[in-house]
Order: sequence, then structure tokens, then C-alpha cells
Amino acid sequence: MPQDTVRTAGRLDAVERRLVVDSDVGEVGDVTTVQSLSVVLRAPAAEVWVACTTPDRLARWFGPVHGDLGLGNRYQVEGNAGGTVESCEPPEAFAVTWEFDGGVSRVAVALDVVDEGATRLTLVHAADVPRDFWDRFGPGATGVGWDLALLGLAHHLETGADEPAETSAWGTSDDARAFVAGSAERWGEAAVAAGVEPGGARAAAARTAEFYSAG
Repeated sequence: MPQDTVRTAGRLDAVERRLVVDSDVGEVGDVTTVQSLSVVLRAPAAEVWVACTTPDRLARWFGPVHGDLGLGNRYQVEGNAGGTVESCEPPEAFAVTWEFDGGVSRVAVALDVVDEGATRLTLVHAADVPRDFWDRFGPGATGVGWDLALLGLAHHLETGADEPAETSAWGTSDDARAFVAGSAERWGEAAVAAGVEPGGARAAAARTAEFYSAG
């Protein structure tokens, strides 16, 4: 498969998505959310660990990462978030702060062996989201980004691709736009399942899809 051709068939449905929204929040203040994504990757756990924790491999599917990824150290994803490595348990789990545009959230990743050639990756992102941003975009604002990242990781592990899927030629294709729309729709439904008013959740999902496609 050419590296600028990304297999997307079945990818979105292969991801298990869960969302918890603080049910006690009112109409003002931040919205406390916990998003989780879990997917089985067709690669050994040791290979997935290296792909997720070494700068040269991260650059090939996620983006350039600067800094020292050791415990307690700072990192910066080029053009994206930075933060501190809060825990690291090779080759099973790590957690980092995720600091972007003045906000601080937390991301944890766990790897579980399925068999010698498959690994379940579970990513949990806990955040306090400004109310106006949540009302406009809902969980898809970050959820679509994580779906794209997991797509890029799977593509890299399966093909050896050396460029993130969303920055490759595929990223501007009709297939990419369909993937984004499908991801946003699924996060909208996750919001409904978490108790968010359906009309607002689906409108936010549509705005998220439009934002990502325009970018």
C-alpha cells in the first residue's frame, strides 16, 4: 500500500469510545470530562511502546516531539501541546500533563497484550473544558484529534509510514474528510449517551467536523 494511501475501512468502528461528563455542572464554569478510546493494534506490545515513547518514532505518526521523555521531564509536541511526564511504567503505561493554550489536562496511555502480535491501547484524556468551547464543539474537539492519531499509529505500525496520516497527501482527500465526519458523529453520539442534550450534541459534532475539514 502506498504510504499516501491510508486504509480507513473499519477503523472508526474498531475503536471503543467512552465519555463521562460531570452531571453536576451548571450553565457556567468548566465542564469536567473524561474521554477514553481503546483499540487493538496489530503489533507486539514492545513495538507499540517504542512507537509511542521515542521522539523519532512519534515524529513518523504523531508529530515532532522535543524534550526529554523521561519521568518528570518536559516535552513539547511541535505546534500542539506540551507538558510533563508524570508516570512511566515500561512497557505498559505512561501518563502526561497535556498543556495547550493555557489549559492543563491529563492523558494516560495503557498497553495490554492481546497475543504475541496484537496489543490493546487504551487512551484516557481527563480535562476541564471551558463551557463556551464545550457548547460549541463538544467532545469531538479533542476526540477527533485522538481518532486521527490512532489511525496514524495503526497506519505506521502496519506499513512503516514515516509521516503522520493527517499531514500526508491523504489528509486533504475526500476519504480524510469522511473519516473526520465519521469521528465527529461518533463523538456526538458518545455525548448523547453521556447525558448531553441530543440536539446540542449533534450540532456540536457537525461544527467540529466542519472545523477539522476546513483546517
